[in-house]
Amino acid sequence: MVTWNIPDSRKELSRYYTGAETYLTAVPGESPLDDTANQLRRIVEALSLTTPDAAHIPLTTERLRDIADELERYAEPATDRLLGMWEGDGVVRHDPVTGPENTLAPPLVMHVAEDGWVEGEVTLGLPYQGPPAAVHGGICAALLDAALAVANHRAGNNGMTARLEIRYQRPTPLYRPVIVRAKQLRHEGRKRFTVGEIVVDGEVSATAEGLFIARRTSVAAE
Repeated sequence: MVTWNIPDSRKELSRYYTGAETYLTAVPGESPLDDTANQLRRIVEALSLTTPDAAHIPLTTERLRDIADELERYAEPATDRLLGMWEGDGVVRHDPVTGPENTLAPPLVMHVAEDGWVEGEVTLGLPYQGPPAAVHGGICAALLDAALAVANHRAGNNGMTARLEIRYQRPTPLYRPVIVRAKQLRHEGRKRFTVGEIVVDGEVSATAEGLFIARRTSVAAE
């Protein structure tokens, strides 16, 4: 049986956030892996727009197989990376929503807004489709969950998601800029109460209410 070397606690989004910083998540372009991940995002997007019977597919598949073989040849063991990704200081770069090193992430870059809000803008393409021409509801939930976590961090009261309630008011469209916003309303002991929304062209397409619980070992958060 594999023993996973998982760290005891979740790393902060940014250990050195003091309230003066503009960006609250990793900014693309600050790591050598960022551009590599972005090229893979281009591949995924282009593949989603390609028909299965396209003439170039067999040759492209072989070239991609060679690239995958090369990446796997130099890959570190997963047990090492589980902990290694959390070591060091600074923002998390592998988050599946905000991490520029993660090809699953759009990525969403969050920054400080007014009145305690945090927000970011992102445009989602066909790989994120649910209903025709609309973003999958689960992707919307992931965006909001990440945004609420960033809002908690900015407020200085981090916690793990205990409950997340999403209300879908209208479809969130693909290929159009969407704004994801969040704000922590209050905290009571280890509980953090946070809200968020997705806005497109000034109209709210989805809202979120979240309950987050701080770790018991986090004395400063009590």
